[in-house]
Amino acid sequence: MPLTDTAIRNLKPEGKLKKLSDGGGLQLWLMPTGSKLWRLAYRLHGRQKLLALGSYPLVSLAAARQARDNVRRQLIAGADPSFEKMAAKAAASVDNSFEAIAGELFEKLKREGRAEATLSKREWLMRLVRPRLGSRPIHEISAREVLEVLREVEGKGFHETAIRLRSAIGSVFRYAIAIGRAENDPTGALRGALTTPRVKHRAAVTDPKGLGPLLQAIDGYQGQPATKVALQLLALLVPRPGELRLAKWEEFDLEAKVWSIPAARTKMRRPHKIPLPRQAIEILEEYREVARRSDLVFAGTTSAQKPISENTLNQALRRIGFGPDQMTSHGFRATFATIANESGLWHADAIERQLAHVEQNAIRRAYARGEFWDERVRMMQWWADLLDQLRIER
Repeated sequence: MPLTDTAIRNLKPEGKLKKLSDGGGLQLWLMPTGSKLWRLAYRLHGRQKLLALGSYPLVSLAAARQARDNVRRQLIAGADPSFEKMAAKAAASVDNSFEAIAGELFEKLKREGRAEATLSKREWLMRLVRPRLGSRPIHEISAREVLEVLREVEGKGFHETAIRLRSAIGSVFRYAIAIGRAENDPTGALRGALTTPRVKHRAAVTDPKGLGPLLQAIDGYQGQPATKVALQLLALLVPRPGELRLAKWEEFDLEAKVWSIPAARTKMRRPHKIPLPRQAIEILEEYREVARRSDLVFAGTTSAQKPISENTLNQALRRIGFGPDQMTSHGFRATFATIANESGLWHADAIERQLAHVEQNAIRRAYARGEFWDERVRMMQWWADLLDQLRIER
């Protein structure tokens, strides 16, 4: 006979366990202590099982019956209600906030060896999100909420940052989907919603006639030796400024005439080797005699454990008379690429390998795995000799 709320409320303990049935496997256990506990008996694969549903009156009679009906539906679908309950409990115990999952993804990126600059930039972007979305359960965050965060950044005129932030937020959602803690990425609906910034190419001297005065001005720089040598090597070796600023002495083999940049510090996450022409070796040997005692080649003035900044290099260019619309520390790469390609002396792929660029076409990349090392050795000596010639021809 089905139970009623009145009958349940009037139950008194009898000194031993008493089981009352409501039908369909739903039972109320009256404990010797007076507690009233809901239990649901069911069979799965021929085995009898028992599921705890809570205590009365915290779980009402109506709620217990609803739970019984839910279990029936799970059994029809072939699921084990006990397993489903444990999974739900485990999921509830996990911090499902946006900030927690963003932190998990950050740790994953660290384990994968992402560059410090990349990780720092990501941390900075996530700080922009934290006040609005950090504590929100990730599966509850809507596209509208994300857009409000992006609009706030965009409203300050930081269009490029807003676009990068949308990408960073999207990566957190995609990670959450992969680990089963979200079902969709709302940032996908925001494509086209943000202002597309005008592409600004980094300024660079690409006319050989203008390169001579720049090189002479660098040679005459009166500031810190580390800054002067860094600018000289940027011109000679054309690495990314971050790769050079963070360089360590152990990476340079002057006898083998090669600089080996570890994968963790390259943009493409691949180790990169740069041939050292005679002029670069001479500069490094001379500079080592006066450099600060540090593992870093270009230690800063405040700490031997911290490198000079990219801003230091750009400011040095300003001091020697080259404004931001004329030359940047990154611009030496464009200088080299333009002049080397226009010379017609070198294979285009050799130039691209020297710049550590990765072929975007997957099929072509599969057939262009060579490093063109011998050609690059000759090319970098040619480049260094050309720079010497341009200094004289001014």
